[in-house]
Amino acid sequence: MKVKTKKDPDVLVIGGTRIKRGERKKLQLEVSTLFDYTELKIPVEVIRGKEKGPVLFISGAIHGDEINGVEIVRRILKRKILSKIKGTLILVPVVNIFGFNNKSRYLPDRKDLNRSFPGTKKGSLASQMAYIFMKEIVSKCTHGIDLHTAAVHRTNYPQIRASLDDNIETEELAKEFGAPVIINSKLRDGSLREAARKRNVRILLFEGGQALRFEENVIQVGLKGCLRVMKKIGMITSRDKYQRKPAFIANSSYWVRAPHGGTFSAKVKIGNYVEEGDTLAVIADLFGSSRVEVVAEKSGIVVGANLLPLVTRGDAMFHIANFDESKKVIKAVEDYFED
Repeated sequence: MKVKTKKDPDVLVIGGTRIKRGERKKLQLEVSTLFDYTELKIPVEVIRGKEKGPVLFISGAIHGDEINGVEIVRRILKRKILSKIKGTLILVPVVNIFGFNNKSRYLPDRKDLNRSFPGTKKGSLASQMAYIFMKEIVSKCTHGIDLHTAAVHRTNYPQIRASLDDNIETEELAKEFGAPVIINSKLRDGSLREAARKRNVRILLFEGGQALRFEENVIQVGLKGCLRVMKKIGMITSRDKYQRKPAFIANSSYWVRAPHGGTFSAKVKIGNYVEEGDTLAVIADLFGSSRVEVVAEKSGIVVGANLLPLVTRGDAMFHIANFDESKKVIKAVEDYFED
């Protein structure tokens, strides 16, 4: 895969720190201070090869409680192959340092950082953080991988979300990542994906697992996926095959919402295949005398689920992805974690 190298200068400057070819440096991007004047900074590690090549950022915890990505980045940093990369790798284990320290998805003002891009220099805290991240990291890259989990009390089956009408390269990278499911996801206003696309940065969003948890199977999917993408864009030439299984693109997806309030008992798990009309859960009142079945509207794979058994009418309960080749997808999903 041919990659433009114009964003890989001889001396890269991030947050005032100069990094030359062949150097590896840790740095901190200043964002704000707490009430007691404790400084909060975004941690960054930059690894530069001796040769020009792609410039890739991998970021975790834009939502502060989504920590599987933190561990994925940490494990990438331990790889010996990083000493032989071509181009520049920028690793950011935690973007939303406020949320991370508070075990929260949001910033102190309850704003969502991933709805605040590209940000402004003198806006709200979220807007300023987004501006700093775009200016110092994203704008200097050719590619990006943003690591996420589901929101609190939810879980996601490992999946790649990308705007596949963006560019054929984006679809190729999404498939190469090797997550079992790819969702052609529209860009959301204020998201990092939207802002990156406007700057011609090819970006993938990896979703997997729960908030505030380290889940080994999800971490392994994310770790191997990042390494495959690095190899695909010519950043590494490892002999390791990082063998991937087939990935399938969903032609659509939908959320099943609670038709009634109460407590529910789930009948399916993420990764399960369901047919139209199948019972997904049963909602009951506190005495168990009133029961309401929650059914699938269309057939597909359960790629997201609400883990909190308390719902009110309209609450999202199950995210179901629809595919053209259902039989192949069912087999692939069933076999995915066998190894």
